[in-house]
Amino acid sequence: MSLKFYDLSHTFEPFMPQWPSGCNLKEEVIRYHADANMYDIQWEGIMHRGTHMDAPLHVTELTPDITNYPLWRFFGSGVVLDIPKGKWGKIEPEDIMKFDDIIKEGDMVLINTSQHHIWVDGDDYFAYGCGATGDLAYWFRDKKVKFVGYGCQANDHPLATKLVDLGLGPLRPDLMKEYEEEYGHDTKVDFPLWEPAHKFLMVEGGIPGVENIGDDGYVRGDFEWHEGGYGTKHGDFDEITGLRCTFACFPWRFKKGEGSSLRCLAFTDPEQEFRFETGESVK
Repeated sequence: MSLKFYDLSHTFEPFMPQWPSGCNLKEEVIRYHADANMYDIQWEGIMHRGTHMDAPLHVTELTPDITNYPLWRFFGSGVVLDIPKGKWGKIEPEDIMKFDDIIKEGDMVLINTSQHHIWVDGDDYFAYGCGATGDLAYWFRDKKVKFVGYGCQANDHPLATKLVDLGLGPLRPDLMKEYEEEYGHDTKVDFPLWEPAHKFLMVEGGIPGVENIGDDGYVRGDFEWHEGGYGTKHGDFDEITGLRCTFACFPWRFKKGEGSSLRCLAFTDPEQEFRFETGESVK
């Protein structure tokens, strides 16, 4: 078999980088071999950590949970687009439209912003990260893609979240002051809505949006923006950027779940030897 496998998921582990909202992941070894001849870990936390996806229920009441996504949305053909972004970069329709002839109806679309190179517990990745706009979510809906994955801190831009004066915020009022000093006006001028990319993509479009696509095989950069992205390109996500692949990214079967961790994989078949079974009876 000529299949090649690529892991596009960050490792799920204690002390992993986490979006600044509390509810940290906690793990405890409750049985270990020297004491009980077995090894058990008990963990406590929320699903919105590492490589994961949200359900519409996470952002809008009385909407579908994670089990209401049809399975066909999590497997199929698609593309990985190279769209590097720096501090507070907005992922907009103009960034995607140059790939309009490449993206097909029904595709799974993954966006490599290069920010997985600065996957770290700090402002570089989370507070100063990039994110999609509501207009981009509508573009994906109109293009009729079936799945979107972002190589950055969330679907939405950090300044369209409760980090600033939206929703339950501001959790980080210092970001509002810094943005005003840098751009000369309030954050609400450029980001008037609370998490529109989440709501327009998932709630209105029914399209899964996966956050923190990346891998642990890269070489960390120097946390400074350079033309073309952050750091040195290395690892599975970078290796397939610009390619058409087959993807599989399945969430938990979590009833009433507002989100789910997932393992995101890509496959290529360079020699075209692999075939799926037909489902014919073996009797």
